[in-house]
Amino acid sequence: MRPDPRTPAPGAELPPLRIPITRTLIVAGAIASRDYQDVHHDPELARRKGAPDVFMNILTTNGLVGRYITDHFGPAAVLRGVAIRLGAPNYPGDTMVLTGRIEQVDGDTATVRVAGDNALGRHVTGTVTVTLPAELPADPHGPEAAS
Repeated sequence: MRPDPRTPAPGAELPPLRIPITRTLIVAGAIASRDYQDVHHDPELARRKGAPDVFMNILTTNGLVGRYITDHFGPAAVLRGVAIRLGAPNYPGDTMVLTGRIEQVDGDTATVRVAGDNALGRHVTGTVTVTLPAELPADPHGPEAAS
């Protein structure tokens, strides 16, 4: 039996996560984070300011990066630090693909380097520090997924 692929080991790659970037995701994320900047909800005002459309705010990206990590390690994983930097904007109709690589493991804590790309290039880079549960939850894909 192979070890669970979610068990952290330096150099291990997390599976990619594809996130469709919809107008609803962009606007809902801005509202949920109380970011009422017009460029995150009003296409016409965004165009007047030089953008082709509304674009995702950093707080939504931050939440998606956190989701990526907890989707992988499970709901008992605790995010201890998320440090990200934005690059190319996320516009409606695109897809962002998040990828991750475990950089360091120290006891029950792992540091994961994360990147997210879209059609324009690199949208986000950063690191996430996460404390892992003593036992990983059951693999939702069953034991066959680990073999």
